[in-house]
Amino acid sequence: MARIKLKVVVLFFVGMFFLGNSIIAQTDISLITHSFTRASYNPAAIARPNYLYLFSSARSQWNGVSGSPVVINVQASQFFQSMNSAFGFSLVSDKIGVSQVINPMFTYAFKIESNREWSLSMGLSAGFFSRDFNGTKFEPVEINDPSINYDVERILRPDANVGFEVQTSHFIFGASSTHLFAIMKPENLFLASNHRYAYAMYKQNNIELFNYNVGMQMVNRNNLTVLEGSANIRFKHATGLSSGAREIFDLGMTYRSSKQMTFMLGINLFNDFRVGYAYNQSFNTGYTTNTTHEIMLELRIFSHSSSTGELGQKDEFWYH
Repeated sequence: MARIKLKVVVLFFVGMFFLGNSIIAQTDISLITHSFTRASYNPAAIARPNYLYLFSSARSQWNGVSGSPVVINVQASQFFQSMNSAFGFSLVSDKIGVSQVINPMFTYAFKIESNREWSLSMGLSAGFFSRDFNGTKFEPVEINDPSINYDVERILRPDANVGFEVQTSHFIFGASSTHLFAIMKPENLFLASNHRYAYAMYKQNNIELFNYNVGMQMVNRNNLTVLEGSANIRFKHATGLSSGAREIFDLGMTYRSSKQMTFMLGINLFNDFRVGYAYNQSFNTGYTTNTTHEIMLELRIFSHSSSTGELGQKDEFWYH
C-alpha cells in the first residue's frame, strides 16, 4: 500500500512539472535561506513533530539599485500528533520598485505514511495573492515617455500551493507546485506564474563534533530552469547529558546556475532560538557590485501535543 501511495505521488508530479504557463510572469520570492524553511514553496514541509515553529526572514536584494526588491517572510506551524496533521500560516511581503505583493497563506499538511524508517507527507496552502502597482511613484528622466504606465492598480487573486515530502533518517525528497491557479492561464506581468520545485537533501547527525547536510534543488517556470547546490555544516559541543551534543553555530554555502553564490552563518543563541545571516554575490554582468543580504530568526517551542511516539522528547538538533 505504501508503494502504491508513493507511485501515485511520483506520477502526479511528473505531470505537474511539465504543465506550466504560456508566458513568463512574476517569479516566486528568492530566499537564500529557503532550505531551513521549505514551507515557503512546499506546504508538506510543515509536518515536523515535537515543536511549534516560528520563522521570519528579511531580504534586501541588489543593494545600490534604486527600487531593488525587499522581501519579508513570516511563518508559523505546528504538528498535532492526535490528528497526524500540521497547521500553519505564512505571510510574504515582496516590494520591488513601484509594485508590492502581499501573499498570506493558510497551510495544512497530513502524514500519509509514518513509521520509524520513513514518512510521506502531503501539504496544501490556500490564500490570496495581492499586488499593488503605483505608477505615480515613477521618477523617469523623460516624463512624457509613452512606454511608462502611471496608473494605480490593485490586483487580488486566489492562490494555492501543493506539495509532497518524503523523509528517512538521512534523506529528504520533495516536490511541489506553487500558484496553482496560474497553470495554463495567460496572465500579465503583474501576477505570479506557476513554479515547480524538486529537491533532494542528505543529512548526517551522528558525527561527534558536527552535523552536516548537502542538497540539490531544481526550480522550473515556463522555459526557465534554475539549479542550486547547497552544503551546511553545524558545529556542536558535548553537554554531558543523556540527550547528547548540542549545536552551537553553522556555516553554509550555495551556488545557483543563475550565477549566484551565497555564504551563510547561523548561531544558536539558545537551544530553541537561532539567528542567521546570509550574503549573496551575483556574477551576472552589471550586478557584480550589487550584493544581497538576508537575516533570519527561528524560534521553536516544545509541544507535548506535537510529540511523536518515535521521538517522545525534545530534539537537540534543529533539522531532521
